[in-house]
Amino acid sequence: MGSLPWLRHKKRDIPGDLWVRCSGCKQTIFGKDLDDAFKVCPKCGHHFPISSHLRIAYTLDPATWHEYDAGMGAVDALDFIDEKPYAEKLETSASRTGLREAMRYGLGRVDGHQIVFGVLEFRFMGGSMGVVVGEKVARAVELARDLCIPLVLVSASGGARMHEGILSLMQMAKTCAALATLRESGGFYISLCTHPTTGGVTASWAMTADIILAEPEALIGFAGPRVIEGTIKKKLPAGFQTSEFLLEKGQVDMIVSRQEFRTTLSRLLRYLPEQPQGTLASRGHST
Repeated sequence: MGSLPWLRHKKRDIPGDLWVRCSGCKQTIFGKDLDDAFKVCPKCGHHFPISSHLRIAYTLDPATWHEYDAGMGAVDALDFIDEKPYAEKLETSASRTGLREAMRYGLGRVDGHQIVFGVLEFRFMGGSMGVVVGEKVARAVELARDLCIPLVLVSASGGARMHEGILSLMQMAKTCAALATLRESGGFYISLCTHPTTGGVTASWAMTADIILAEPEALIGFAGPRVIEGTIKKKLPAGFQTSEFLLEKGQVDMIVSRQEFRTTLSRLLRYLPEQPQGTLASRGHST
């Protein structure tokens, strides 16, 4: 049978993301349908991972996002090297994401309600928390406290960043201390845990909110299930550390699908009493 060069050419012209295979139901989904569904499988409800850019676009009113401290980047204080130098990993993550660090925070609005909004970028070293991530979380908390407006943080993280050693673990205490001052001032904080939220992020600011929300089937915990099973030498219950399991045990307040998060957030913000807003802090911001 003769070759069909026109057919080979046609195949090369087909975009690689035109069809997407769902890791939940294993079905093939038209890429446009997946985009229209906020990157949630229209067949089984599986939540695909999304970038911080999409999270901001899905959550906030258009043209209301003003990012703070976008130029703040990590420093390799320990000259850490495993399979490659830490500094090289930072450069790779920055090139892949267009960001200097895993945490982004700033001001935005949800149905007109002004909030301080922060989100972790999992593509940047697994959303791990080092010195800069901890500092940005603390600054987001302080900005919400100074302006007397709600704080909303979205987590997606593998935990503390081992490349920064004890300096990364110190961020757990720093972020919790900042949140304590917010609570004492009468501030309000909503946390959304997405897949995965683990390690030091879970053990600090992700789970110390006034209202804790979670996306469906998200892994939320400190150590992973395999580590726990290996330590206690017991089989864990089915669905252990999923958001559904944590809801049943009272560790999260509500499971919210990605399509409903903005609506749910708007409803929660409407319950808050009106407070006189503070003066905009004199920190530089970039869009």
